[in-house]
Amino acid sequence: MKPTSQSFSTDLVPISDRLDAWLSNARQICGDCRFQFPKRQVFHGSIGRRSLAGVELTRFASSPVSFAKFPIADPNSENRACIVITQLEGIRRYCQSGRVSILEPGDSTLVDSGEPWSSDCDGRCARLYLRLPRWLVQDRLRMHSLPILPRIEGASGLGATLSRLATSLYQEANRFTQHEGRAAIEAYLHILSGCLGGSDLGPSAHVHQGELSARIDDFIEQHLADPTLSPAEIALAARVSVRHLHRLFVTRGRTVAESIRERRLERCRTDLADPRFSDRSITEIAFDWGFSDSAHFSRCFKKQFGISPRAFRSNPWTTPWIEERSGSEDNFLALGKPSGNQPN
Repeated sequence: MKPTSQSFSTDLVPISDRLDAWLSNARQICGDCRFQFPKRQVFHGSIGRRSLAGVELTRFASSPVSFAKFPIADPNSENRACIVITQLEGIRRYCQSGRVSILEPGDSTLVDSGEPWSSDCDGRCARLYLRLPRWLVQDRLRMHSLPILPRIEGASGLGATLSRLATSLYQEANRFTQHEGRAAIEAYLHILSGCLGGSDLGPSAHVHQGELSARIDDFIEQHLADPTLSPAEIALAARVSVRHLHRLFVTRGRTVAESIRERRLERCRTDLADPRFSDRSITEIAFDWGFSDSAHFSRCFKKQFGISPRAFRSNPWTTPWIEERSGSEDNFLALGKPSGNQPN
């Protein structure tokens, strides 16, 4: 995919048509927004659009203009986006969910496009929008819930670096290859993470990938008996996005649901082979480990192990199998065992 570039300026339009022309171009990007123009007769404006590795970069410059955006898309849609705004000229106010962020040149903020928001200014201003998939921002920032309109000061430090990089991405977008563009966006998100970092991100933001995977596995083990265990619950506990959780499991060659089911089947097979649980029915054991339908459990068990749970339990080789397992894993039965399973 090659970078694309479009531009519009009211300087090329007759004075009487400038406002309508700018408004028409703005609505192609913003959709159904409610605009207000305090100085309609002397309006000037320009819009520049560029694309970099699938990320939209838009530069708005204009005389005073205010707008209110009311999204009509499903807020849970995977197409939901975040907009990182960098103020280039003038002072502008942004409002969302009861919060207000006033940006000066160089400052940046983050807007969730899935929620209503508004913006206004008293004089001419210019700002740069980077429109990113919300799941990507959550994934790279390691944040389940994103901050609302954080003000990232651009006077110095990482905030200044973020602002300059955003401007550079826009200016150089047409010169990047696709690979370079992705690397540049990743670098930008890494700096954005640093700007929003520290205690705000929580410990999972800086944890080693292996430690994160281990923590996720521990949580699953501890909640295997819960039939409502879901990717959303696991992601929330691990402080990662659901999309990032799924990606972690893709690298293992299975989905989250498949992994949970396989672990439950292993626990059920262990209990079915253990003489200490001979007084418990197959259905009871299945339900103890999070299954909620006995027929579904039987089908999964046979598909996984090539034998029905009833046939497995009645075979004479199940006792040597569990003895061998117990000899090498003394604490296996206690791991994540639901309370109340041990017979008196």
